[in-house]
Amino acid sequence: MNEVVTDRPVSTDTAKIIYILYLVGLAVGLTTLIGVIMAYVNRDEAPDWLKSHYRFQIRTFWMGMLYGLIGLILSFVLIGFLVLFFLVIWLILRVVKGFKHLEKREPVPNEETWMF
Repeated sequence: MNEVVTDRPVSTDTAKIIYILYLVGLAVGLTTLIGVIMAYVNRDEAPDWLKSHYRFQIRTFWMGMLYGLIGLILSFVLIGFLVLFFLVIWLILRVVKGFKHLEKREPVPNEETWMF
C-alpha cells in the first residue's frame, strides 16, 4: 500500500536560534534584528504551535524596541535607566518562558501579553 506521510517531524532549531539571538542581543544588539527577520521569514510555513513562538518572538522584538526607546528618552531624567534595567529583565524572562514551552513542543500561552 502507498501511504502518504504528512506528519513530518518539525524542527524547532530556528526558533531556538532566535531565542538565543535575542539573549546575545543584550550584549551585541544587532543579533536581535537578525532574529526578528528569521522569525518573519519562518512564521508562515510553521505548524500552528510553532507559529505562536514566532509571533511571540516578533512581538518581543517590537515591544522591546518600544521599551528601549522610552528608556532612552527617559534616561535624560535618570528614570530611564530603571526602564532599561526592566527591559533587560523583561527580555530574559520572555526568552526563558518561550524556550520552556518550545522544549515541550507547546504553543506559547497568551502570546499577546505585554509582560511575561
